[in-house]
Amino acid sequence: MENVPQNTIPNNFDLITLDKNLPDTLDALDEFYFSFEVSTSQKSQKEQKRDMNLFLSFMSKEIGNLERTNWTPRLTQSFIDYMRHETDVNGKRRWGDKYINRIMSTIKTFAKWVHKYRPFPLDNPTKKIKSIPTGTGLDIERALTKQERNRILDSADHLIVSGGVSKDRKRYKSGTRPKRKNYRPFRNRAIIYTLIETGMRRNAVISINIHDIDFERKTIGVLEKGGLTHKYKISQEGLNAIKTYIDRERSIDNEQWSSPALFLSNSPNKKGDGRLSPQVINSVWKNVCQKAGISGKTPHSARHAMGKHIIEKTGNISAVQRQLGHKNVAYSVAYARIGDEELQKVLDDR
Repeated sequence: MENVPQNTIPNNFDLITLDKNLPDTLDALDEFYFSFEVSTSQKSQKEQKRDMNLFLSFMSKEIGNLERTNWTPRLTQSFIDYMRHETDVNGKRRWGDKYINRIMSTIKTFAKWVHKYRPFPLDNPTKKIKSIPTGTGLDIERALTKQERNRILDSADHLIVSGGVSKDRKRYKSGTRPKRKNYRPFRNRAIIYTLIETGMRRNAVISINIHDIDFERKTIGVLEKGGLTHKYKISQEGLNAIKTYIDRERSIDNEQWSSPALFLSNSPNKKGDGRLSPQVINSVWKNVCQKAGISGKTPHSARHAMGKHIIEKTGNISAVQRQLGHKNVAYSVAYARIGDEELQKVLDDR
């Protein structure tokens, strides 16, 4: 949606003249509100303005104007319904429930302020609007399926052959196209295996130190959110992928970095200790998923898949909590719940 144009308010405007001089439209009130009432950080104000523009654009499209008296509780609920059902080009929701709650927090604060100085005909239009229950916040439905897991791992294995190959078809019309010299197929393969075979978060993969890998006990200790160290168990297959990377590639980059980090950057630009950025992990994941013909799945989908796998194999919620390092058992319990597709399959297979 396009941003709604805002009126210009003189710098000497104040609350005393609010009722006399300010147009009775939400865009005018919105501009006054941010000019004279909001005192949060610039970053916070930028987010709040984006929230308000989204609502004002919606109202303008739905009602045809931004008259204050046309803002009703029904319009507020319609706005929430719109956000909960709007999808992107891939058919995925544009806004999650937590994000919607944050947007509505901005809208509610503004509505309360407006109602104080210019009461709405039907009372504050956000007064009875409640936050959307978000539960544990786990999007279990986006977990990798067994078939997707296998396809991604197969594509990761194939990086050793096809990874980093030049895409310049015109220049290399005949013969074998060369590979990029700084491409690290064994590292990227090991990253994919680590995500899938442990259920680690993306940032945990970045924080792995080589000395925290116990090849005998098949564990990897990492510093997790909150500053606590958690030990993940890893399959032998995943451990083998890490060992192969260490033996075949890691020393090449460690000559530059001399770093304790397991996964090292191949960039010649020497900054930090050579650890990869979250963007690199995302890029590696996206590349392998594209080769596997899979869309709409993120590195966190591998974490959800691990939780579901453990529940299916053991039925033990404590096992999920132990592997994924959940402080709150409610997060682990979520993996025991049956998804929509699984429930439908149970009902249909009778």
